[in-house]
Formats: sequence, C-alpha cells, structure tokens
Amino acid sequence: MKPDPVVLDPAQQSAAHALEALLDQHGRPLRHTQRAGRPSRRDRRADRCGVYLHGRPGRGKTMVMDHLFASADTHRKRRFHFHTFFAALHATAHTLGSIERAIDALLSDADLVCFDEFHVTDIGDAMLVARLLDALFADRRTLVVTSNYRPEELLPNPLFHDHFLPSIEQILANLDVVTLDGPLDYRTRATHRDTGFLAGRYVLTTGAGPGGSRTARTCADAGDERPTVEVPLGHGRTIRAHTAADAITFDFHALCAAPTSAADYLRLTERYRHWTLRAVPPLREVPPDWSMRLVNLVDVLYDADLPFTVHAPERSPDLTSGVPAIPDLARTASRLGELPLTRVSNVRTA
Repeated sequence: MKPDPVVLDPAQQSAAHALEALLDQHGRPLRHTQRAGRPSRRDRRADRCGVYLHGRPGRGKTMVMDHLFASADTHRKRRFHFHTFFAALHATAHTLGSIERAIDALLSDADLVCFDEFHVTDIGDAMLVARLLDALFADRRTLVVTSNYRPEELLPNPLFHDHFLPSIEQILANLDVVTLDGPLDYRTRATHRDTGFLAGRYVLTTGAGPGGSRTARTCADAGDERPTVEVPLGHGRTIRAHTAADAITFDFHALCAAPTSAADYLRLTERYRHWTLRAVPPLREVPPDWSMRLVNLVDVLYDADLPFTVHAPERSPDLTSGVPAIPDLARTASRLGELPLTRVSNVRTA
C-alpha cells in the first residue's frame, strides 16, 4: 500500500527527488552492479548506490527517508535507527561469532537498507562502521542514511579522525551526498499530540537560581515517595530507580553519571514504557560523558516513541547551552523542546 501524500517544503522536495531516483519505474530499488576497477571521477555518480542525507535537526530528514521506505514496492527492505542497529549488531555478533555473520543476519536479503541518525563519535564504533560499510558496498545494496553531519565531519575527534578517512572516502565514492537543511526546525511548529514521546512533559522547576541543580532535585523528589530499587541492566549490573508497573523514574545523576549505554536503555524499554528523568542540571555543569548519555537516552526514547518526562531548572535551549563539543546535543535540545512545558513552584527546601 502506498503511503499517504505528504506536503514538503522546497528543501524536502529536492531531497525526496534524490531518493526517488533510487527506485525504478515500478517503485523497486534499483539494482547496482560493481564496475571493474576504481570508477573515474566522471563515472562515479552513475556507479553510486544510495544517498547520504544530512542537515540540522528538525528539517524533515527522517520523514523524507521514511516516505521513500514506505513507497518502495518490495518486502526486501530494512529500516533501522542507528542506536538500535548497533545494539543488535553487538548481540548478534556475540551469538554468531563474527561481525560479518551478524551483518548478514540483520540485513538478510534486503535490497534497500535505511539508517536513521547515522553517526560516528567513538573510535571503537568507527571500526565496526567501517566493516559495515565494506559489507554494504560490496553487496551493492541500495543504502539511504540520515545524519546531522556531513561525511567529512564523522568521527570529529582529531586524535582519531584520520583513522576513519578511508570510510569517509567510501561514503563519498558510493553515495550521493544530499543536504536537507531548510530554515525551519519543524519540531518548533509541531502540533502537540498526547501519545508517544510527546505524552511526556518538560517540567520547569522554578526558584532555581544559584544551586539550581539542588532545587530541581528537591522539586522532583517531593512528588515521589517510593523507595528506589536495583533494576537489572544485564551481565550482573544494576542501577537504582523508582519503578511502578511499566514506568521507571531515574535521578539524572544515578543514570547519566553511571557507565550506562544506549544498549542498556534499549533493553530497559522492553519492560518500561513510561520514563521520567529528574533533577537534570544545566549540562555545562557536568562532565561531557554525562551529557552524552542524556543524548543517547533521548535518541532511544524518541525513536521508540515512549512518553518521556524531564524535570530541569532551565528550558531546553538554556539547559544545553554553553556545552562544548558534545555530538548531537542540538538534536537533543530540539527534541526536548517538543515536550509540553509545565512548571513546578512552591519549592520545598532540603
């Protein structure tokens, strides 16, 4: 069944046309054949087998890619959020004994492969991404990725960036790089709905001022008298949280100061469908790895479309301002900005 028509702005229309060129007249992914030897610069465009779609958060990259995915008239297609794929890749590789076997198992016979929020920020992940790209391009599958980064900006850490240059060259040689970066962040214009991620709230704890983090903690804790419990994360690890039925509540420090990962959050989403994070301080006041865990958490919950409530002393643009070099933090601020804003007053002092 074909998807319903969508209204696209000019930037989105241009990106959609680039993606539609990946399908034949019957709506099936085009077959790509490997040319002998390295293609000349003039021939490379004809030899490419996908699109690398990049731009700032909220510009409609995921919407355009998902429209293509729904339009593709084949069952041989796979669509992944990149966090989810990596968690599955690690687990499947552990079971099957190799990364290559895991890639084959996850992608199966897909002619069209879509990755949402493609990114590389860690040298360990970069080595896995390199092997993934090797397999995808060797198989000549049609590949579409969305990203907040130009290919040249992947793995920006100057200590490791050079190690990823061969993979960047592969991307540039095999994919058309298309910019989708219109002037409007559509998340700031979204009509509120009361389901999924947006069924949560952004609770602005008033009276923050100096020591705002302590004030936020007081406000958040005042409404929850349940004792904390040890929630299993797997492999013998636990984390303290408040739980009730399918809801879970974390203190920011307990979750983001601990060595937790996107894979941990994905595992917890299988059991807990309503999430709350309390006492979130201005991120400029905490170490970078704590901020990065918040980025990962928001990505996981947004993609899973689970209700998320945040308690913080500042609005999302201020909460995330003044934080240097945290990948994807702009996307986090954009997504938190979609949550309906409420206030908590009558602060009780500790």
